[in-house]
Amino acid sequence: MSEDFGNDFITIIDDDGNEFELELLDTMDYNGESYAAFLPTDIAEDDPDYGIIILRIVPDENGDELFESIDDDDKLQDVYEHFAVLLFDDEEEE
Repeated sequence: MSEDFGNDFITIIDDDGNEFELELLDTMDYNGESYAAFLPTDIAEDDPDYGIIILRIVPDENGDELFESIDDDDKLQDVYEHFAVLLFDDEEEE
């Protein structure tokens, strides 16, 4: 992810019609699929629900990117572990 222009934010709408603003942390390709890791912008770090949100990136018929949840818990855990290496290994080196 390029840091040349600052942080990227998106607004998503869940299945219930609720809007959420998310800050994009990073993207990665893994096992032939693309994923994005986000942080919610409206949750404090000490909130028990605080954590990264991982969504699969899928192109629609117009070539636009859509984000969908990962329903398979094992796959979600696997993707999370790969993101953890990308996102948190840099912090340990500093």
